[in-house]
Amino acid sequence: MCSGVTAATVPTDVTAARDARLALRLPPLASLRLFEAAARLGSFRKAADELNVTPSAVSHGIETLEKWIGAPLFIRDGRRIIPTETAEDFLPYVAEGLSLIAVGARRVSPLEDDRRLSLSVPPTFAAEWLMPRLHGFRARYPDIKLIFDSSHRQVVFPLEGIDIAIRMGRAQWPGTTAHLLFRETLLPVASPAYRASLASADGLRWEEATLIHVRTVSRDWDEWLTHTGLAVTPRGHLSVDTIHLAIAAAAGSLGIALARLPLCDGLLDARRVVDIGHAPLAIETGYWVTVPSGREPRRDVRAFLNWIVAEAEADASG
Repeated sequence: MCSGVTAATVPTDVTAARDARLALRLPPLASLRLFEAAARLGSFRKAADELNVTPSAVSHGIETLEKWIGAPLFIRDGRRIIPTETAEDFLPYVAEGLSLIAVGARRVSPLEDDRRLSLSVPPTFAAEWLMPRLHGFRARYPDIKLIFDSSHRQVVFPLEGIDIAIRMGRAQWPGTTAHLLFRETLLPVASPAYRASLASADGLRWEEATLIHVRTVSRDWDEWLTHTGLAVTPRGHLSVDTIHLAIAAAAGSLGIALARLPLCDGLLDARRVVDIGHAPLAIETGYWVTVPSGREPRRDVRAFLNWIVAEAEADASG
């Protein structure tokens, strides 16, 4: 007879726990991911964009989950979706469950690389501030593999496998630990040629200018004009979706943009754009480095945090 543990010798409590696991009624797991994204983003379309599926697939997945639960999760009102009370009660359980699965999978997977850092970084911050300094980190930690996501979306810790996120705002992100790198200062800039074309003996001919707006930020021309008290009616408006593109448009003599210091210090130093002669405006929003709260960051995450905070402090003191 073979030696070892037989079914008869398994402790009763272990057998009961195993039977309980086998008896679990789990909803369709794919539908749970669709539900979590739709409820968090408030839109089937936005959930589809985030998960790289079609809005129809999100809608069908939610319907499948609603049939399994036996209750509606969203009220459809044209293109709007309104979470029901059932959805609001269910969401915290789903979000926590998916987070635990994501964390567990990363920790046990033999493919997980402790020398890899995944970072979510706004595109202008990445291009104008981080990349010109990154050689210092690479020289100090050549074995750490860096993976960047520079999309506009705000990633969700830890569902999306991101270790560190740079976020712009006022540090109001539940579930994160945030450290301020620097606050923003708004400064109107244009190309040297564009500024010269608007110059007059009385100052700048604002009525002939085009203002370049960044539609994805909360602090823009309205705030600067209100603060300065200028009552201007510019000739035109140009709207873009990134600060980087706004400054590029200004450098191309398409209008006046609001540079955000210190992000745009390098462009001013290179005279791709120049100050048009108005005082800068310090604002409350800033750039923060964030990590998930509630657990100790691993060694390589701490190394990057210490490095980027030191870089920001060196900039401020220099």
